[in-house]
Amino acid sequence: MSLATDLAPAIRALRDGGVIACPTEAVWGLSCDPENDEALAHLMRIKERDPAKGVILVAASIEQFLPWLSQLPLAMHAPLAASWPGPNTWLVPDNGRSHGLVRGAHERVALRVTDHPLMKALCEAFGGPLVSTSANRSGEPPAMSATEITEIFGDEVAYVVKGDLGGNAKPSTIRDLATGKIMRP
Repeated sequence: MSLATDLAPAIRALRDGGVIACPTEAVWGLSCDPENDEALAHLMRIKERDPAKGVILVAASIEQFLPWLSQLPLAMHAPLAASWPGPNTWLVPDNGRSHGLVRGAHERVALRVTDHPLMKALCEAFGGPLVSTSANRSGEPPAMSATEITEIFGDEVAYVVKGDLGGNAKPSTIRDLATGKIMRP
């Protein structure tokens, strides 16, 4: 069975407005369609997350982010291209493309091109970026296995993608693109 076939139920769940769980570079994450109001609201509810915080978008390639980067000066593309794919999340000025629950109370949106093969395949199969946020209730440690996902969220998650975590010891570094300031080491 091909990876695309294995991902078909996850893509169906995403297109139906569900929240899925999947392994990422360092921890298990929750993902949904970043343009689906109901999916984003459900994600915030099950995580018990303050909507003002916003969430990260992940993509398979920088090309998938072009709508979010359309008004960004070309000179500011260089740090993105130099650090992606990889464990680098950049806070990029929002050009009005981001959903309010993705951006939160911020004027920037958090973007990362993943180097995790499964997350990359999910974004490719979905046809664009996905929300990626740690699989945990607010203030709790993130899930580190599919078993923990089931224990924490039960049927609140539409689908659990089977796979392995990447080799990163910690979540991605978050940097402000305009200033270069590291927000999360």
